[in-house]
Amino acid sequence: MNSLPAEGCDTLHTLDLPDGNRTPDALISTLADQQQRVVFSKDTDFIQSHLLQGTPRQLLVIATGNIRNAELSALVLNALPLLKNLFAAHQLVELHRSAIIIRQ
Repeated sequence: MNSLPAEGCDTLHTLDLPDGNRTPDALISTLADQQQRVVFSKDTDFIQSHLLQGTPRQLLVIATGNIRNAELSALVLNALPLLKNLFAAHQLVELHRSAIIIRQ
């Protein structure tokens, strides 16, 4: 997803955080909410937290199954204009290989 900054997206990867990939989900959610970021994740823990606690406030669930990074990047970049519009009005969106689903 290194191409997102080139598309004008302000991104922050867990590797950029002091504890890297060991950063607790709760801290990732808190940072995302404070900085008005959308969390991108395949992790079902984020879905549970979003549904039960309302955090992270905005979540993009990557529901592609196993996928190469290049394919995932292309998928996200192709969907980016629609995703930006969807996140203006929605908080939980699923990205599949052939569909985008809005969850309430």
